[in-house]
Amino acid sequence: MRIAIVDDDPLVRMGLKAILQSEDGWDVVAEAGDGAAAVAEVRRAAPDVVLMDVRMPGMDGLEATRLIVQAGSATKVLVLTTFEVDEYVFEAMRAGAAGFVLKRVPPTELIEAVRIVASGESLLFPASTRAVIERFAGPGQLDMPELTEREQDVLRELARGRSNLEIATGLFVSVETVKSHVASILTKLGVRDRTQAVIVAYESGFVRPGDAADL
Repeated sequence: MRIAIVDDDPLVRMGLKAILQSEDGWDVVAEAGDGAAAVAEVRRAAPDVVLMDVRMPGMDGLEATRLIVQAGSATKVLVLTTFEVDEYVFEAMRAGAAGFVLKRVPPTELIEAVRIVASGESLLFPASTRAVIERFAGPGQLDMPELTEREQDVLRELARGRSNLEIATGLFVSVETVKSHVASILTKLGVRDRTQAVIVAYESGFVRPGDAADL
């Protein structure tokens, strides 16, 4: 795993680096203290995941995320934040971040968050992510492309933060079939990952606040 760390506090970067490089096969290949440097470092080092602080002097993490995504980079952006329900974090996810993690989480949760984002398997900490999306995604802002009935079922499960295996079990299909449906959904919606697909689902009104709260 190749990782970049972006935070304007050198001590934060040092602590994150120590945690992440404790994992076998993980390497912090780039560091940056602001958004402009982050964009340049991602272009240079092509990490698998970049941990991106959102509030930084100069170019912030939101704009840096937007530029990284617009450049067509395969790097997954994982937002670092102090506040759990934050419009700034939502806008970063809307710009292309795969999810977010609180700066105060234990090292084990940080490592798991990076692993999940790198795999593209599921939303991070579904309850927290869903709370941010439900609060700030305005229904009716987007049109929902036509999906098959099964794709609609899968998208609803994505909105609940379900993994491929959980979706497959619930719908009585194979994991490979779920992966195929997810790929088709992302293509039809014109988004790069599950987080953006769920945002579209909410902003089109396909999924409404509270729909996934029971699971």
